[in-house]
Amino acid sequence: MPDVTRERVPLLTAVLSVVSLALVFGAAGGAIPQSAVPTPSEWLLDVIPTINALISLTAIATITAAWRAIRSGNVDRHRLLMIVSVALFGAFLVLYLYRLIAIGGAQPFPGPETIERFVYLPFLAVHIVLAMICIPLLYYVLLLAMTHSPAELSQTRHPVVGRIAASLWLISFAMGVVVYVLLYVVY
Repeated sequence: MPDVTRERVPLLTAVLSVVSLALVFGAAGGAIPQSAVPTPSEWLLDVIPTINALISLTAIATITAAWRAIRSGNVDRHRLLMIVSVALFGAFLVLYLYRLIAIGGAQPFPGPETIERFVYLPFLAVHIVLAMICIPLLYYVLLLAMTHSPAELSQTRHPVVGRIAASLWLISFAMGVVVYVLLYVVY
C-alpha cells in the first residue's frame, strides 16, 4: 500500500469503524429500508441464523489456530488463517445485515420475559459491546498488516493490539453462538 495509507492507519481505522458501526446500527434499528435488498424467500431468512452460527464456530477455530501459529513463529500460516477469519467474519456480517434489513430490524426475544430481562438482554449487551470494541481493533491490526512487512509488524502495536482483538473477537463469536442457541434452539 502507498506510504500515505501507512501514515494514516489510525485515521482510516476511525473512518472505517464509524461507517461499519453506522451500517450495523442502521440495519438493526430498521433505518435501512427493506427495499435496499432483494426480497428473500422465507427459507433463506430461516436458515441464515444457523449458517451464521456455523460461520462463528468455524471462525473460532481459525482464530484459535492463527493464534497458535503466530505463537509458534509460523507467520505465513498465521496470515492465511487470519485472512480466512476475516473472510468468515465478512460472510457472517453480509448475511447478518441482509437478514436484518430484509426483516426490518431486530426481532423480539421469543422466550419468557424473566429470561429475557435477566439472562438474554444482559448477555446480548455484553456481546454487542465486545463486537463494537472489536471493530476498530480489527481494522487497526488489519491495516497495519496490510501496510507493513512481517519484520516491521513486530515493531508496531500489531502484536499487542492483535492479542487483545483476537481475545475479544473469540469471546464475541462464542457469545454470538450462545445468543443463537437462546433465540433459535432453546426458545
